[in-house]
Amino acid sequence: MKEIVIQPLTREAFAPFGDVIETENANNFPINGGNATRYHDLAKIDTTGEKARPMISLVRGVPYPLPLKLTMVERHPLGSQAFIPLSDNPFLIVVSRETDEGPSEPIAFKTTPGQGVNIARNVWHGILTPLDDVSDFAVVDRGGEGVNLEEHFFKEPFLIV
Repeated sequence: MKEIVIQPLTREAFAPFGDVIETENANNFPINGGNATRYHDLAKIDTTGEKARPMISLVRGVPYPLPLKLTMVERHPLGSQAFIPLSDNPFLIVVSRETDEGPSEPIAFKTTPGQGVNIARNVWHGILTPLDDVSDFAVVDRGGEGVNLEEHFFKEPFLIV
């Protein structure tokens, strides 16, 4: 089984797959009479298709142990999918580029406190993978008609370490 080494999540490394949602170096300005700061336009929410609309959900996930055996990735052809953690617990993001044969060899990122991601429309990615503890997430993705999920099962699994 081929090993995939987890790397830190940075805007630059994740740019081909979507947006890193974080306050560090983000466009910001004071609001509410200077009593709050708005970190503005952190991700592009993308929806397409019949009756498409952005929607917000909450998800609670149990932690996964590492190393993690990765057998499948999925993608959403009709909309982006943002995961915004509601705790400081890290989580794992696995993404793959598109090739003529399907998803490429995966790339794995680990978040630091305060980081979320917006996975671009049609990007292959792993499932929501909290680490360390049960974790809650705000999820912004697409609602509407049509099939917005494709799954790909690898012939040989990968080991995320």
